[in-house]
Amino acid sequence: MSLKSFKPAVISLVIASVLSATASADDAVKGTSVDEQFTIFGNSTAVNNIPGSAHQLSQADLEKFDYTDIMRTLTSIPGVYVLEEDGYGLRANIGMRGTGQNRSEKVTIMEDGVLAAPAPYSSPAAYYFPTAGRMQKVEVLKGTSSAMYGPRTTGGVINMVSRQIPEEELAGQLNVQAGQDGFAKIHGVIGGKGENLSSVFEVFRYQADGYKDINHSDQDTGFVKNDILAKVRYNTDENATFYQEIEFKIKYSDEESNDTYMGLTEADFNSAPYSRYSASQNDKMTNEHLQLQLSHVIDLSSRFNLGTTVYHNDFSRNWYKTSKVDGKSLGDGGIEIAAEHDNMATGSIDVDVKANNRDYLSQGIQTVLDADFNSHQVKFGIRYHKDEMDRYQWVDEYSLDADYNMTLTKPGTPGTDSNRIDSASALALFVHDEWTVGKFVVNAGLRYEDMVIERQEWGKEDPNRDMAPELTKNTVDVVLPSLAVSYHLTDDLVLLAGVQKGFAPPSPGNEDATNEESINYELGARYAKGAFNGEALVFYSDYDNMHGNCTASQNCEDDNIGEQYNAGAVKITGIEFKAGYAFDLGDISMPIDLTYTHTQTEFLNSFESDFWGDVNAGDEFPYVPTNQLQFVVGLAGDKWRTNLLVRYTGEMRSEAGVGASAENIDAHTVVDLVASYDVASNQQVRFSVDNLLDETYMSTRMHGSVMVGKPMMVSVGYQYNF
Repeated sequence: MSLKSFKPAVISLVIASVLSATASADDAVKGTSVDEQFTIFGNSTAVNNIPGSAHQLSQADLEKFDYTDIMRTLTSIPGVYVLEEDGYGLRANIGMRGTGQNRSEKVTIMEDGVLAAPAPYSSPAAYYFPTAGRMQKVEVLKGTSSAMYGPRTTGGVINMVSRQIPEEELAGQLNVQAGQDGFAKIHGVIGGKGENLSSVFEVFRYQADGYKDINHSDQDTGFVKNDILAKVRYNTDENATFYQEIEFKIKYSDEESNDTYMGLTEADFNSAPYSRYSASQNDKMTNEHLQLQLSHVIDLSSRFNLGTTVYHNDFSRNWYKTSKVDGKSLGDGGIEIAAEHDNMATGSIDVDVKANNRDYLSQGIQTVLDADFNSHQVKFGIRYHKDEMDRYQWVDEYSLDADYNMTLTKPGTPGTDSNRIDSASALALFVHDEWTVGKFVVNAGLRYEDMVIERQEWGKEDPNRDMAPELTKNTVDVVLPSLAVSYHLTDDLVLLAGVQKGFAPPSPGNEDATNEESINYELGARYAKGAFNGEALVFYSDYDNMHGNCTASQNCEDDNIGEQYNAGAVKITGIEFKAGYAFDLGDISMPIDLTYTHTQTEFLNSFESDFWGDVNAGDEFPYVPTNQLQFVVGLAGDKWRTNLLVRYTGEMRSEAGVGASAENIDAHTVVDLVASYDVASNQQVRFSVDNLLDETYMSTRMHGSVMVGKPMMVSVGYQYNF
């Protein structure tokens, strides 16, 4: 069945008709908002009451530093790891509790409660990530709290809540910013609420010339990204028998970025860290994303509420980037050849530039029934989902001469490189019961996933796809239980404990790949009184089998890209701590916030793979720092406020192993500063400095070479609200 012909069944109408027949008009409660189903916590649920690790970044939290980079935003949450790549957050690498960060493939990413990765089942590497700067709220769940969401339940879930329709008749905002390296941003919002019809329209554009310089070239290394959102909502009258809301959302974005996988040799990193080799001068990412979403809620009675969303995501991208230099891949000598050509003025070299051209579709329907049975708050959920990735690539061959000009010598034929379709169909069901017994709150969940994941491979010799493809298929069904308990020892102190079965599906290209499965435990306490709040948790993830998905971003050889490797048994333990206190200094307040994560990782068996390399039992994971810490201190007066953020990332490995290694990534500390002043009740000016101390640091070796973090960037901004 072709994904493009997929027509979702109207599951919610069947459920609604059954429940409506039993609901009395006298029982109906008015006013439930469609916005509730976009969120994890809703408007009525206190995050402090969630059993397990739960964090919410409100609009005020997001506006404090006004980051456009989601990875800078998420470092305020313990147990979350990020791996900087381009410096602007265009390609997010996010992990949780030791899962690994590569393309955020081990984390369930959602926007407005809907899966946001381009193909979350068949190709989870998230080369598209929702534009963080336009979000109104960010919700994060980890461990046992995240069992209602999938398909990946080991690490956790991030839900990005987009701009909601204002409660006023007319409201809006204009936010502009300009800074170093050609950075510029314009963000505009306008909308309003009517008696029955409401809407909002949003435009977000940001760009930069980039902070790297291509050797022997004046070409910039920056980007331009546009994001447009519109929502229209209709609601019935408040005195309707069954109050209902229906909302249509459309979101479009495009990006053009002169980005590359080519880093530097260590010698060049030490001498010219913000340079780029001339062999990367044609590297460019272009992409487009379209999201359509239709959501409906109905209050069936005072006890039953039904929310349904039909969604469609269409994402196309072509990352045109250097793959080989003089026949050598980047991690197998290609970087060194490119460096020698630029530094030693050698003659012509051959450069292969691959068109990493892919089209994605992701669509489905999901329904959640909320039921109130007094001491039991029960959710029943069902989702039918289909997605696919069509990989249709080619390689162009260039000659890079001694004057650093690239000339096309042999254009490639589309389909003569990677030429396949990965697809998946999945049915997910869950039931979740929150049972209150005195001071105990018991959360019990059960999730069921039934999926078919397959690959149609035509290969490099059949670019027109004339022959029958080679078919590989994985059929998976899994039951995922979870149990969490919280105990209110006092009004201020809550004890937490939970256990959950974690899961991630196998890739479509390897019939021998087994499920990623783990048992995850967490234990901790949460305390809040007056101006102080704090949370401490210990976690333990016991994997029967951990996956590694081979991608070009991890320097895998061409023939192995897309393959999945099984690491077998793995153990991850850690401590998460977060605390905040607001000092009252009379006319000035001083809020402080501390976030700390300690993580220990260990492979429990020995093996070889192109993903992790040669691994011995007892080795630590790559790209998981043992310690990371963030401290924020602020000062605020009547019309002004300032915040200083200090973020420490400890030493981490770039390959599996133990002890000291020349390939380790050194610890580094980055300091950010922001100050703002209210020139009027609805107008504000802002001064921001990212990397205030202009720290030069290595961010990753993941592409077979050294990549540098973003240097100091100063910017000023203005915001007007109405």
